[in-house]
Amino acid sequence: MAEFLEVRTTIDSEEGARRIAQQLVEQRLAACVQISGPIQSVYWWQGAIEQAQEWLCSAKTRADLYSAVEQAIRAAHSYEEPEIIAVPLAAGSEGYLRWLTAETTRPTSDNPQ
Repeated sequence: MAEFLEVRTTIDSEEGARRIAQQLVEQRLAACVQISGPIQSVYWWQGAIEQAQEWLCSAKTRADLYSAVEQAIRAAHSYEEPEIIAVPLAAGSEGYLRWLTAETTRPTSDNPQ
């Protein structure tokens, strides 16, 4: 598995996207979450083609945090079955990846940040 991921989800409101982004960053599950939108989605759901306006959240995180990121998204999400996908980062600048690691590491009493 790649060391770093971009985890993506879509949601039906800008407010919902901001809520997910804020929670992921506050919990140090993501160093950064970018929100794009509105976007138009066309998809199959329960046997019918649907169309919706959505917002896309793209969270930059460490691969070892994926399960916690998925749980946090599910807890904050309004959809019955949200899109949650992870794309491995094949490469990145050394400084950015160092920052990503530092911002997704919880401070401890032995290692204050």
